[in-house]
Amino acid sequence: MAGALNSLRVEEGRVPLPFAALRPFVSHGAVALVRAGFGDVDEAGREHLRVRFLDLYRDALSGGTRLFEGFDALLARLEARGLPWGVVTNKPGWLTEPLLTDLGLGQRAACIVSGDTLAVRKPDPAPLVHAAALIGVSPSDCVYAGDAERDIVAGRGAGMRTVAVGWGYLADGEDPATWHPDAVVATPAELAPQLGLDAHG
Repeated sequence: MAGALNSLRVEEGRVPLPFAALRPFVSHGAVALVRAGFGDVDEAGREHLRVRFLDLYRDALSGGTRLFEGFDALLARLEARGLPWGVVTNKPGWLTEPLLTDLGLGQRAACIVSGDTLAVRKPDPAPLVHAAALIGVSPSDCVYAGDAERDIVAGRGAGMRTVAVGWGYLADGEDPATWHPDAVVATPAELAPQLGLDAHG
């Protein structure tokens, strides 16, 4: 996403921004990224830029995109135990599904709920409740992990155990504990026990 924004900045005659400057905005979607990259442009202009940004992002969807270190091993452990996992994102389906396919996750996920699957998105809990229904489990038997306050709000509203992950796209100085999750973890390895995985499985 940062690469697509910088491509857009180059198209607009501007210099690319360092990834560190854009990273805190990634989990907040296209609107936030375009605002970060073009803060001096009015709202109408930014909407035009947002549409172009999404075109650029779609055309290079999985370029430079990879799982966080240690996360593939965590998913493999869940699968070995027969524990289903899924994705609930505010990203629209026309971007979510190709990206997960490119990453080799599309067929592994027990459910994929995108930002346009329902009429509402996170922080509304409905997408998480829908995801649990697709898997065939009660929301109270689910753990929802995320790197934004809306994830924790949605998970809590759905009646799920919530875990804030500290390796995501947090802003400098942002403290996930202030979102009041059930737990805060710093690495995928620390997430494992929250998902019912012990040291042996």
